[in-house]
Amino acid sequence: MANALDGIKVLDLSRLAPGPYCSMLLADFGADVTLVEAIPGSSAKLGAGPRNTEGAQRAAAYNALGRGKKSIALNLKDEAAREIFYEMVRGADVVMEGFRPGVVKRLGVDYEALAKINPRIITCSVSGFGQTGPYSQLVGHDINYISVGGALGVTGRPGQKPSIPINLVADFAGGGLMAAFAICLAIIAREKTGRGQDIDIGMSDGVLSLMTSAFTSFFGQGQAIRPGAFLLNGAAPFYDVYECSDGRWFSLGSIESHFYEALCRILGLEEYLASQFDQSKWAEQKTKVAAVMKTKTADEWMELMSRYDICAAPVLEMENVVTNPHNLARGMVVEVDSPIGKVKQIGVGPKLSGTPGRPTHSAPIIGQHTDQILKAMGYDDARIAKLREAGAVG
Repeated sequence: MANALDGIKVLDLSRLAPGPYCSMLLADFGADVTLVEAIPGSSAKLGAGPRNTEGAQRAAAYNALGRGKKSIALNLKDEAAREIFYEMVRGADVVMEGFRPGVVKRLGVDYEALAKINPRIITCSVSGFGQTGPYSQLVGHDINYISVGGALGVTGRPGQKPSIPINLVADFAGGGLMAAFAICLAIIAREKTGRGQDIDIGMSDGVLSLMTSAFTSFFGQGQAIRPGAFLLNGAAPFYDVYECSDGRWFSLGSIESHFYEALCRILGLEEYLASQFDQSKWAEQKTKVAAVMKTKTADEWMELMSRYDICAAPVLEMENVVTNPHNLARGMVVEVDSPIGKVKQIGVGPKLSGTPGRPTHSAPIIGQHTDQILKAMGYDDARIAKLREAGAVG
C-alpha cells in the first residue's frame, strides 16, 4: 500500500523535541527522512554523544521521535562536509532546522543559499519566538513559549500559581505539529508554483494559534479568561476533575443539557437540574459532587457512567494509558523492530483509510548511515576514511 509521503526526501538538522517530532510524523507517513547530526563528541549540543554502545542502542530503540529515519554525521562548519550536504540538498524536498535564528545563515545552509542549489527546496525553521520580532534572539523552553502565547496564563486554579503542563503545548503542538502541517502545505503549493519556500515556525506563534477560540470572547466582549474561572478550565462543577474513593481522579465534561441531566441523576443531585448555568450555585454544587464522587472508585464510576449519556472518563496514569482497551484497539501502542528486539512505542494518531501511517523501524545511532549515504553518492572507502580522519564526517 502506498504511503502519503512516498518520494518526499527530508533532511533534518534539528536536535530538540519539536523538530524530531515533526520529522517523525512525516516519516510515519512514508517520507524518507535523514537526520544530519553533529559528530559525536564534536558538540556540546544535545544530540551529540557516544554511539554504538549498548546504552546508545537501547536509547535509540526506545526513541520514538527518531523512528523510521536514517542518520549521517556531518560537521557543517567544515567545507567538505557542507559540500556533501549541498549535494544531498540537490535531491531533497525539505530541509528542517531548529537552531537559534541566524545560525543556518552563518553555516551557509539557509534558504537563500539552498534555493540556489535546488529552487524546489522547502526549508523549515522551528524556533521559540520565530525568526523576527523583539524576542527572536531570546532563549527559552516550552514554559516560556506558553507564557508568551497565553496558554500558561489561563491554566490552574483561582488564587494559585499557574499549573505547568508537560511540554505538549509549545514543543509538540505549537512547534512540531505546526511544522509538519506547514511542510505539507508547502509541498502542495510547490505543485502549483514549481518552487519551494521558507517556513518560519515560532512556537509562541503556534501556542497563540491554538488559543484562537479562547481569544474570541476577549476580542468580542473584552472578557479575559482567568485560571479556573472559565467554564472550560475548571470553574463549572460539571466540567472538572474529582477524586474517587481509590485516590484516583475522574474527569467530568457534561456541558450539554442532556448530558448534564444524566450526570445529575446518576449523582443523585437532581436539585441542580434547573440551575446548570447559575454560577452562584457552582461552588456549593462542586462540594456535593466531590462528596458523591468519593463514594466509588474511578473504574466503578466509568462502568456506571459509560452506560448513560455522560461525558466522563477516568484520568489515566501513564501505566494505565498504555493498557487501556480503547487506546489498544485504536492502535496507539505499537511494537517497532529494533536492534535489541521489538520495543513498544506510541502509535500513529491520524487514521488515513487509503494511505495509513505506520512506524517502520527504530531510531538510528548517530552517524549509523554515514558510509551508506556517502557510498550512494559515489564516495569510495578511501575518500570516506579521509573525510572521517579530517573530522568532516562521523
